[in-house]
Formats: sequence, structure tokens, C-alpha cells
Amino acid sequence: MAVKTAAKTTRVVAEYNLEGQVGHLLRRANQRHAAIFFEGLNHHQLTPTQFAALVKIGDEGEVSQNRLGRLTAMDPATILGVVKRLQERDLIDAKPDPTDGRRSLWHLSEVGHRLLLQAIPRAVDITRDTLTPLNPTEQVAFLKLLRKLA
Repeated sequence: MAVKTAAKTTRVVAEYNLEGQVGHLLRRANQRHAAIFFEGLNHHQLTPTQFAALVKIGDEGEVSQNRLGRLTAMDPATILGVVKRLQERDLIDAKPDPTDGRRSLWHLSEVGHRLLLQAIPRAVDITRDTLTPLNPTEQVAFLKLLRKLA
């Protein structure tokens, strides 16, 4: 029985092309992008999630933690950790929400503003470097398709 099962498994696995699977390809593309990101922004000591949060806080001006999580597609536990680390680095500050005393509104600190102004031009380079294997037409199509999947 074990021999038949092993033979069937071998056949099924042989028919399955891992290199053609969307999840595998997305993970590999993400690994490549993450390596480029960390190389480009390592001196700022920012993770991609921290950078995304800073960009959205800068874009919004002031934002609640809950809304920030939604804007950056992070679950409550993840955004809590991100906000905590950004606050510990004095990149963001909070003030009470004037319409809801139970809630805080996060905004960039002066240090956060300066860091973001330095990091964004590099982030543009990182996107360019990530997309370098694609020609300009492919880049537009790729980003359009990613937005559709996201």
C-alpha cells in the first residue's frame, strides 16, 4: 500500500509545477523587492510596514490607529506593533481626538518629517530597481494587475 501511495505522490508532485504557481512567484518577487528595500533604506532602519505607516500618516496629516491599519492593510495587532516602534523612535506623536476622547490621532513628529523627506526619494528608486527587469509597458501592466489582485 505504501509503495502505491508513494508512486501516486511522486506522479502528482511531478505534474505540479511549483515554479508556475502564483503564490510561489509572488513570494519570490516579494523576497527580491524586500532585499532591494532593505538595501536602499537600511540606514533609516525602517521595515516596509513601518515605512508604509509613515507615508500614510504623512499623507493623512492625522490618523487614528484603526484607520491607519485599514489604510495600510495591516491587522490590529500588526499596526499596534508598528505604531509602538515608530513612537519609540520618536517618528510619530499622538494627541487626543477632539471628537472622541477614547481615541488618539497619530501625526509625524519633526524627526518623522525629516526621515520621510529623506526616505521617499530612495523609495522611488527602490520601486524603479524592483521593476528594472520589466520594460516600461510591462511595468505599467504589472502594476495594474497587482492592483487588481490586491
